[in-house]
Order: sequence, then structure tokens, then C-alpha cells
Amino acid sequence: MSKNLLEQLREMTVVVADTGDIQAIEKFKPQDATTNPSLITAAAQMPEYQEIVDQTLIQAKKDAGAGASQKQIANLAFERLAVSFGLKILEIIPGRVSTEVDARLSYDTEGTVNTARKIIAQYESKGISRERILIKIASTWEGIKAAEILEQEGIHCNLTLLFGIHQAIACAEAGATLISPFVGRILDWYKKETGKESYPAAEDPGVLSVTKIYNYYKKFGYKTEVMGASFRNTGEITEIAGCDLLTISPKLLGELQSTIANLPRKLDPKTAAAMDITKVEMDKATFDKMHAEDRMASEKLDEGIKGFTKALETLEQLLAEKLSSLDEAKVA
Repeated sequence: MSKNLLEQLREMTVVVADTGDIQAIEKFKPQDATTNPSLITAAAQMPEYQEIVDQTLIQAKKDAGAGASQKQIANLAFERLAVSFGLKILEIIPGRVSTEVDARLSYDTEGTVNTARKIIAQYESKGISRERILIKIASTWEGIKAAEILEQEGIHCNLTLLFGIHQAIACAEAGATLISPFVGRILDWYKKETGKESYPAAEDPGVLSVTKIYNYYKKFGYKTEVMGASFRNTGEITEIAGCDLLTISPKLLGELQSTIANLPRKLDPKTAAAMDITKVEMDKATFDKMHAEDRMASEKLDEGIKGFTKALETLEQLLAEKLSSLDEAKVA
């Protein structure tokens, strides 16, 4: 009997689950898992994870001290909740989990570095090696510079909200462990811009962007890995089969698993190495110029940071309300 698409994909690409839903991770058994503020916020509202949320809040209240306000406790708890989910996820997967730095620090190199160190310290205090953690940071110039510092300390980074080749080149020059170019969000922008309802998978602008980045990396021998992310359909996934890693939602993992069809390899390092590609010398001035000229990348990066910030604020509010109900229950 023929193999399904997911089985074939795993033979050429590391499959990562893009979810905070632990039950979904148990079902699909990915090598790695990645979360973001939106996914953690969604998971924190699921009934089956209330124990994790409650325990994190209770510990945060204890550690914050008697004089701490509800807002301060909720903020501390939010910092720890992603790690709490990460620890649960690491019990299931054999590989790494990505944990995101506060999106509000996206233009703050020092703040990002300090927060990343705190995240790693939390994992290490629970006996988890830093080799199993990827710190997710937005691909701003400041975020990329933070990753450069962290990588030199042996803290591995996953550069996210990546939409343009200039971001990818800067990440590789900084020695980032991996990048997460956002396929579906690029498609969203082009559909809105052009009025087109759909693109053939091979012409999907997000697919073309990841293909260009992958080929550039392999041509010039960068160690930074490419992890395609933010997919809207399985066609986008099959068109970049062979990419180093792909982080996929449970819904699309299910579709791949239930589809029997041949899956040819589309991205290959040997093919890329033979290509005629011009090397770009990257510095801040070049990055800023290319970013300003790439309206899609600049708009989507800004939108992504705002979206993750909103998710964090929603989560903090949710935690504050949860803390109130826990306090009331204790009094009662």
C-alpha cells in the first residue's frame, strides 16, 4: 500500500507541530514543536489545560511576593506559562520546543537577550538542556542582533515573522540556528494586494519566497536551517517538500496523513549549490533599505508583532481574571 503524504514528507523534512495543544502533539508525534503567543492563548483557554494555568498562576503569586498587584502576578505568570506548556510538550516529543520572547521586546535587543536568558534558566532549573530549546524572536534588525549574542552563549534561536530575503540573509550572517519564513501570511498579503482569490501552489508567493531563501542558504553553505511556517493549505507544504523543517498545524497534519499520493522532493541542497545566485553583503544600512523597499515584508512584520502583542495582552487579562477567581475560591 502507498504511503500517505505525511509519511513521505518525514523522509525528507523534519516535521514540527505548530500548536500549543498537547493532545494534538501526542496524536501526530512530531520531531519538534513550536508555539507562539496566539497558540498559547488559545491553549490556555481549553478546559483540559486549566491545571497547567492554575499551577503556573499559584506559583507566580507565591514568587511575586505579598505586595504584588494582580497585574504584576499575571505578567509573571504569562512569562512562565509558555515554559509550562513547553515542559509538557518536551515530555512527548524527542526533539526541541520553540518558546517565544515577549513580542513587545521586538525592537529591544537588550530586553530580548535578558528575557531569553530567563526562559533558558527556567527550563534548565527543571533539568531541561538548552539544546532542546529554541528561543523564538521576531526578525527585526534588533531581534537578529539579540540572536547573534544568544547564539554565542549557546542559546539557540528561531527567528520568526520572517517575510523577506533581507531578513533571512541577516539571520544567517548572525548565526541563527533556524528561521521560520511565513508562507501563508505572504500569500494573504498578495491575495489582498492583487485581488486574486487563489494561486496555483507552484506560483504561491509564499512558496516562491521560501524556495528563494532555501536556495540562497544552500548555495552559500549557511548552517542556519529553514523551517517553513504559517501554511494555508497542503499545496504550499508539498511544494517545498525537502525544506529542512516544516512547522504545520494539526489540521493540515491531519490532511497530509489522510492523503495517499506521490510526493516528489522539490527543494534539494545539491540543486541549490549549482545555481547562479548573487551574494548580498548585509549590514544595517542594506537591511533597512531592502526592508523599506519590500512593502509586503515591512507591513507583515509590523502586523505580526502587533498581532502577537494583542494575543499577549489577551492572555494577561485572562490570567488576571483567573487569578481573581482562584482568590475568591480560596476565600470561600
